[in-house]
Amino acid sequence: MKAVIIEDEMDLAEIISFNLEKEGWRTFIAPDGKSGFDLVTKELPDIVILDLMLPEMSGIEVCKTLKRKDITASIPIIMVTAKGEEIDRVVGFEVGADDYLVKPFSTRELLLRINAILRRSKLQGASEVISAGPIFIDTVRHLVKVDEEEIQLTFTEFKLLLTLVSRCGRVQSREQLLTEIWGYNSSADTRTVDTHLTRLRNKLGSAKDMIQTVRGYGYKLELP
Repeated sequence: MKAVIIEDEMDLAEIISFNLEKEGWRTFIAPDGKSGFDLVTKELPDIVILDLMLPEMSGIEVCKTLKRKDITASIPIIMVTAKGEEIDRVVGFEVGADDYLVKPFSTRELLLRINAILRRSKLQGASEVISAGPIFIDTVRHLVKVDEEEIQLTFTEFKLLLTLVSRCGRVQSREQLLTEIWGYNSSADTRTVDTHLTRLRNKLGSAKDMIQTVRGYGYKLELP
């Protein structure tokens, strides 16, 4: 397993690297956004740990560009930053980050977040296809089509859609989705779910209204 750490605070980068390597990871460190972007496209890691405020190229730009490239679009990205305001979290998710940690954070929490993401990315066996109305999902190829047209989703968006489609007609609470997709549960973080669902709807085109909000509780997917 490979991880790219894009962080200009070298002490923090080395601490993260040390703890990941204790768990058997190979790690690569980049001190700025541009070299980090190049490193990700070269190594194609299993996870990217990305600081928001970086020299040369901001974390927002790195994330946005990686998610637009076919070769790197499905690589999970955990964004870390000293900023904790809601607007920064929303911006991070809007450009494709799969999770978000505010400094200071414990390496144990980071490892839990990484493991939660990767548990859900290990799809084995033959190609499994699931569909609902105009939505077609191939779970192994990480392929999603709406009305026969392929759409590009981040890892987290893909898992959210797969969860809702596989439980078509059943209401899923925000807390349940937060626990199952992100691997942790805190009522303070339920806006994370709302932000991702908004982005997912915007990408689904004609199928966006299939995802319905259940006011005060959560979401469900209904056939048209």
